[in-house]
Amino acid sequence: MSLTFDRRVVLVTGAGGGLGKEYALAFAERGASVVVNDLGADSKGGGKSSAAADKVVDEIKAKGGKAVANYDSVEDGEKLVQAALDAFGRIDIVVNNAGILRDRSFIRTSDLDWDLIHRVHLRGSFLVTRAAWNHMKKQKFGRIIMTASAAGIYGNFGQANYSAAKLGLLGLSNTLAIEGRKYNIHCNTIAPVAGSRLTETVMPPDLVAALKPEYVAPMVLWLCHEQCQENGGLFEVGAGWIGKLRWERTQGGITRQRNQPMTPEAVRDQWDKVCDFTDATKPTSVQESLQSIVSVLSKVESGQDVDAGPTSAPAASSTSGINPTAAVGQKLPPTTFSFSHTQCILYALGVGMSTKDPDHLRFLYEGHPDFGCLPTFGVIPSQAAMMDGGLSSLPGLKIDLTQVLHGEQYLELYKSLPTSGQLTSEATIADILDKGSGAVILLEVNTYSGDELLCFNQFSVFVVGAGGFGGKRTSEKAKPLVPPPQRAPDVVLVDSTTNDQAALYRLSGDWNPLHIDPSFAAMGGFQAPILHGLCSFGFAARHVLKQFAGNDPGRFKAIKVRFVKPVMPGQSLQTEMWKEGSRVHIQCKVKETGAVVLSGAYVDLHETAETSQCLPQAEGDLQSELVFAEIGRRIQDSGGELVKKVNAVFGWEITKDGKNVAEWTIDLKNGSGALHRGAYGGKTDVTFTASDEDFMEVVQGKLNPQKAFFSGKLKIRGNVMLGQKLEVILKDHARL
Repeated sequence: MSLTFDRRVVLVTGAGGGLGKEYALAFAERGASVVVNDLGADSKGGGKSSAAADKVVDEIKAKGGKAVANYDSVEDGEKLVQAALDAFGRIDIVVNNAGILRDRSFIRTSDLDWDLIHRVHLRGSFLVTRAAWNHMKKQKFGRIIMTASAAGIYGNFGQANYSAAKLGLLGLSNTLAIEGRKYNIHCNTIAPVAGSRLTETVMPPDLVAALKPEYVAPMVLWLCHEQCQENGGLFEVGAGWIGKLRWERTQGGITRQRNQPMTPEAVRDQWDKVCDFTDATKPTSVQESLQSIVSVLSKVESGQDVDAGPTSAPAASSTSGINPTAAVGQKLPPTTFSFSHTQCILYALGVGMSTKDPDHLRFLYEGHPDFGCLPTFGVIPSQAAMMDGGLSSLPGLKIDLTQVLHGEQYLELYKSLPTSGQLTSEATIADILDKGSGAVILLEVNTYSGDELLCFNQFSVFVVGAGGFGGKRTSEKAKPLVPPPQRAPDVVLVDSTTNDQAALYRLSGDWNPLHIDPSFAAMGGFQAPILHGLCSFGFAARHVLKQFAGNDPGRFKAIKVRFVKPVMPGQSLQTEMWKEGSRVHIQCKVKETGAVVLSGAYVDLHETAETSQCLPQAEGDLQSELVFAEIGRRIQDSGGELVKKVNAVFGWEITKDGKNVAEWTIDLKNGSGALHRGAYGGKTDVTFTASDEDFMEVVQGKLNPQKAFFSGKLKIRGNVMLGQKLEVILKDHARL
């Protein structure tokens, strides 16, 4: 099927002759309405005439096509685009072709020589494209061509001004390709080789005659057609030949060590590596370009060996070196981790603990009688296996470490972590999955204290662009994610991160500059450094520990999460929790945006002697159950308002015949409030004990709470003064 441009409006600059004329004729022949722009100047930018543009328009109309002439300079970009709107009502395609030459050796180049070239080529293309941009954006379609040159790509004697402008057009085009992508605006760059008034000064006459413009125009038409999805490309084209160019980069060499100055001698000693194109990489974006050195910087900052540059392969290649047969079962060299109570405290601060909360002191003060280590600190000794670049050194895993994303995390403790000592971690490739767009590597790490196994980690890492090797998509070894129950969460806790949260957390050993350096964050597409995923992981885990385990690290068994979206330091983390038996399902969001950051997650807790024993069963129905059910509904409807009024956690123990038969907790302190039945793992501010009958007397207003207290019918433990807020909780709740 032939390519047509019916209903498309095309603006071609410099269309009075040469390549521009050929473009205009070719577009018109295939149904486009064409604006033929040409100032009518000579090859050096002097003079002005309407004859050239008029002649091309007449030729198009003579063949039955639609065209109008425009004689404005490309520096009047708005006028060119307005001509298209006035004549045809829209603008779809812009071909920036206008150009002049003022060739001089560099030392003879005047300010005027430099400025005129840049005004016509670079500034002119900018102004015309900018005038068309919003129109293309609104209609969700646009195609833009920038015209570079071999002189811009490779340099050419006597064309310093021209070369600089032409390579500047490539940079402009690449950025427009990125910004326009979501609006279906594509921008590509061509470096044409064709006979024209600009090339006749630098090519032999017979070669100029052989390199006809009609051998370039079809390439431009294809790039501008709606079927073509090419975007951000650079092409050399001429004589019927087309070639696409890309950048290539050596593996490079490291010329500094941590806390050591970088010297010219170190550069000299690594120069062969710096210039060795063996196994060269081919970055395709700023992100790939700069992220390629992130792993090296991390290793430099952590004092690890950095003898070689980052191993890399094309990001989107399906032949990236993934060979599950060779890789699965491979073990990484063991790593050791020595630490004291300082690292435990630093980690606790890194995941948001504060002396403002007295319950946190046991994790922040080494002199506390119950001083302990947060359970999720268990990821810290094991993370070196994933961060030190060892993955890419294993057989069957030739991967680009800059394309590795942390997808999921599972941690299981076999005993409480010590607060100091030396731990050894042993990592194994458990399995590799083919997800098409990438590969998933399951890295399992066992961490020991001497011969005693302390904890187990499973890192699920996604390698972008490494899929397509024909492997399996699922694995029985992968620790599964579990969706939360289909009901409102039992508890919601909100915790604010500080602007320095990432800067603080990184001191626990994750030195990735993405979390501290604004320039690296920008290269990764972020407005500012982002919070570590494992920091959010730590926040969520301690929320569960506080709410359901009384901050007892011995109750913690395991945690599994999927990392979904990043968090910016300073945002608030909202952890939603559903308790079902010994498992607490969790989902973590950014409160300000509602974006889910941890999903499919849960924490498994060890049962205590108290929670494992069932309460005695009541003989017959308890009247109080109906009241608590109504309280629960009221909390769902207006819990946030009640939290503001009450700001406390109330426990209720209901007795019958002198025995405890039911326990309830009314949490009007955290999140939007919640009602819990059964043993409560968190801390209550005040606990009331009453018989089922006496409780109903109080609720129905038949028994004054103060009289009940003094008569012994209502017992109170904790903050007695909070008893005054009972009316707020129980008022109008006895609508049975």
